[in-house]
Amino acid sequence: MIKKQIADNVLEALDNLGLKHTKEFSVEVPNNPDFGDYSTNAALMLAKENQLAPKQMAEKLAKELRKNKQFKSVEIAGPGFINFRIAPSLYQKVLWDIHRQGKNFGSSDYGKGEKVLIEFVSANPTGPLNIVSARAAAFGDTLYRLMKKVGYEAAREYYVNDAGNQVDILAESLELRLREIQGENIGEFPYEAYHGEYVKHLAHKLNAAEGVRIFVMPEKERTEHLKEFALREILEMQRQSLEKFDVHFDNWVSERTLRQEGVVEEVLSYLTEANCTYEKDDAIWFSSTKFGDDKDRVLMKSDGSITYFVPDLAYHLTKIQRGYTKLIDIFGPDHYGYVPRLKAAFRALNYDENMLEIIFLQQVNLYENGERVKMSKRAGKIVTMDDLISLVGKDAARYFFIARKASAHLNFDLDLALQKNNENPVYYCQYAHARICSILRKARQENIYPNYFKNELIRKLVRPEELDLIKKMADFPELLINIVDKREPHLLANYTHELCALFHHFYNHYRVINPKRIELSQARLLLIETVKHTLEICLDLMGISAPEKM
Repeated sequence: MIKKQIADNVLEALDNLGLKHTKEFSVEVPNNPDFGDYSTNAALMLAKENQLAPKQMAEKLAKELRKNKQFKSVEIAGPGFINFRIAPSLYQKVLWDIHRQGKNFGSSDYGKGEKVLIEFVSANPTGPLNIVSARAAAFGDTLYRLMKKVGYEAAREYYVNDAGNQVDILAESLELRLREIQGENIGEFPYEAYHGEYVKHLAHKLNAAEGVRIFVMPEKERTEHLKEFALREILEMQRQSLEKFDVHFDNWVSERTLRQEGVVEEVLSYLTEANCTYEKDDAIWFSSTKFGDDKDRVLMKSDGSITYFVPDLAYHLTKIQRGYTKLIDIFGPDHYGYVPRLKAAFRALNYDENMLEIIFLQQVNLYENGERVKMSKRAGKIVTMDDLISLVGKDAARYFFIARKASAHLNFDLDLALQKNNENPVYYCQYAHARICSILRKARQENIYPNYFKNELIRKLVRPEELDLIKKMADFPELLINIVDKREPHLLANYTHELCALFHHFYNHYRVINPKRIELSQARLLLIETVKHTLEICLDLMGISAPEKM
């Protein structure tokens, strides 16, 4: 907000001086606070087109800008940078603007006209969601919320891989557990089967409902019946886990359904018509090296079965057919090899490969008592999303997952997440909100909280700690756009923590409610209520609650 205001002031000064300004310039916060509150490179960028030396251009601009009372000082530095120190009056005006916006603060139409589909989690429906899926859920849902906030037409989608070998193994695992319940000695449970307790639970549930009738069915019919039951139960389990995590998908797309609708055959036909397939060793290949891939890819094996790449490509084409202009996939690190072949297919079919964006989330390691928790999905030794939520709560889990950059490994400290003190970052942020709520309640009880805030109150806010809070909030709208552009929700977690730190610092230095100084008290109530609204927006974007008492 303040950056834009300064940029507008610079443009106005240029117009007043009759200077050209066809090139873009920036307004930034200097790394060294000794250089001022803000700095612009306008003189450096525009000097040449105005046939002036940068420093001469800066001197002209600075002289004109000093007429603006919103600047405490305007100084020239280095080869032609212009540094500004902001007068309290500008900060006060910005605070009033933020306060009036309320819950709409930070909203914009920046992404208007862009229809975005974010696919995330998309775990195989062969077991409960684990902590890797939990990280993807927190990241993907927060990115969705952020994109909606800044005007994108965004949607969330879950792709159900309910076809293929892993589903066959799930059905076999369920049948073996059913046979055990029926008293049959099945010997050692196969290594490649799913060993988790959830399979035993499914077997007991199915046995209670249908008993030995399962084994009267012909083998093929029994296998399909077991698949349908297991998939239905596990998908419902996953839905419930996601709801506990406050993650809701706008659409669930089934791979089996896509295959039944003939979309897979359409893709094979498209690739053939584009003259980018060939036969070799009784298999059909995609000549993806012609389009930038490191090797050609098998589309259909010699036995007539298709590789998983074909339905995945078919699924992505349905996204385009549904009118989405940007496709964002959030994957784990084991999918790196997936990108070149998919991009190659986009190029082969004359689609813009830049429509597709893939974000990779790195591994999650759980630590307890300083030691890493060992996990194995195949052996059934996993920490599920439900386990994590039950242990540390939804809010702590989401914050910890969001607070780390996607490209960085995440070491999740369970002990820290359970702490109820300022060492725990989510507790620290929520406590700031609860403390503000407590102050506002007290002000109402003491009849100091006004029926409405008067604009002139803002002139009482001149202390550095007060202005620092306003400056931090003023950065918020630009920050949201920056986060969305970079796909880096961790910056929101950082910002929230920094805003809370500034509030705590202010609170430790100044008394908010003072019956002897009503107007100053009300000005500070206006300030902290605006901080409260900003915190609520930040926490809501991360899917984290904002408690009023702690």
